[in-house]
Amino acid sequence: MTSEILIAPSILAADFARLGEEIAAIDAAGADWIHCDVMDGHFVPNISFGADVIKAIRPVTKKVFDVHLMIAPVDPYLDAFAKAGADVITVHAEAGPHLDRTLQAVRALGKKAGVSLCPATSEGAIEYVLDRIDLVLVMTVNPGFGGQSFLESQLEKIKRIRTVIGDRPIRLEVDGGITRENAAAVAAAGADTLVAGSAVFRGKSSADYAGNIAAIRVAAEAGRVSKLQDISVQPMRAGESARLR
Repeated sequence: MTSEILIAPSILAADFARLGEEIAAIDAAGADWIHCDVMDGHFVPNISFGADVIKAIRPVTKKVFDVHLMIAPVDPYLDAFAKAGADVITVHAEAGPHLDRTLQAVRALGKKAGVSLCPATSEGAIEYVLDRIDLVLVMTVNPGFGGQSFLESQLEKIKRIRTVIGDRPIRLEVDGGITRENAAAVAAAGADTLVAGSAVFRGKSSADYAGNIAAIRVAAEAGRVSKLQDISVQPMRAGESARLR
């Protein structure tokens, strides 16, 4: 696990009356990616925004637009989101019958392709599409609403997916209830990209957002360092045990 930690604030938690200003604020505050949660009121029980909003805010920042499509069917809308300015397009494994075909379509549009898994969906859903994806997104809440509590049951899934990814250049993203309090555990489990909404958009200024982003990043880096130290110590312990036999 060598990828740097990325923080992707979810604009779902922003003040939509000042959306452009809010995006400029998190850009200045140190956001690595801008996470855009698109909900259709069908696949998930909420409606957020569509491709036209993404197109409208695209000129505000040059940061990566990480577009998470919680919609079904998804294939008919891929082109619109690609043209609107998405850099990464993530679709749900549960949203359609032909995941491989959908991922091929995303890549054919010149975009990075991601797969998202709801809490009840096994990591086995990505087994046969690993060569099609650039990102796996693990939902640590049931999708549909911001501000939910983190599901600790997903930590083991994150660990298993990190093992499945291995050395492949695939980012492991986590979305749902991420805070400075649990970021260390999430990073230690293997995540390298953290989506945070409410935990970032606390306060009223870019300076407030910067402090929130920095706190999450510091916690995540600490969790990753702890995990790497554990990995480096384990072979030594095994060797010591062998010498004692």
